[in-house]
Amino acid sequence: MAAPYVPPAPEGPQSRMRPLGFSDPFRWLLRGWQDLTRHPGIALFYGLCFWFMAQVLALVFKHKPEYTLSLVSGCLLVGPFLAMGLYEVSRKRARSEVPDMATSLMCWDQHIRSMAMLILVLMVLELLWGRASLVVFAVFFNTGMPSTTGVIEAVFNPQNIEFLLVYLGVGGVFAALVYGLSVVSIPMILDRDTDAISAVLTSMRVVFSHPGVMLLWGLLLSVLVLAALRPWALGIIVVGPWLGHASWHAYRGSVEWEETVSEAVTLGSSN
Repeated sequence: MAAPYVPPAPEGPQSRMRPLGFSDPFRWLLRGWQDLTRHPGIALFYGLCFWFMAQVLALVFKHKPEYTLSLVSGCLLVGPFLAMGLYEVSRKRARSEVPDMATSLMCWDQHIRSMAMLILVLMVLELLWGRASLVVFAVFFNTGMPSTTGVIEAVFNPQNIEFLLVYLGVGGVFAALVYGLSVVSIPMILDRDTDAISAVLTSMRVVFSHPGVMLLWGLLLSVLVLAALRPWALGIIVVGPWLGHASWHAYRGSVEWEETVSEAVTLGSSN
């Protein structure tokens, strides 16, 4: 009789979930703000990139509102990868190194394989999200896609409460999936050059280990982004980089590694 299969022991340092409290998200925001103010030039560049994305969203909503949710999902896909340069700035500061624009822009080049796999997973979700949003519009507006004014009227019309609930429900499911898969996976790949599957599983472990805290963190991100969209999305120039830096600290505050003594001393300041 064959012996039962025993999986090999994992190699290298192993990740562990840190205990989290409801004050931690506010601490991540504070540390993110400190990173932003130390390197405002780099933050301004990324802030302008986020602002450009917001302008594209506004243009699409004005002319093709049925595609807005699809493009929002695309921005949720592009945003974390764009923020990878901000993660690199925070990572270097934690190591007492001096960040610069060049390394911030090219920080992804040593992690192409893992990032490509994660991009593929999130892209599939984005495509499904976009298709689902179009189906919702098609079901509730079977006479044709509404104009921008029609969408606004539909949202505020009490008779269309079913459309609003279904539309937000579909968007909420996909947003939760994207959030759960990426909340710490991208900074983890940058920090440890781990594979995409391990990073995604760790990200989901963080969410399921501390659902209340991570829900609060997601709400803070959403509220700050929505508040930054008025007027003319100018606030996103500051809020975008701020949340990028804070997301790095969310990863470092949620996940710890079995470090050697020297590594623990070096990275201890970021925790």
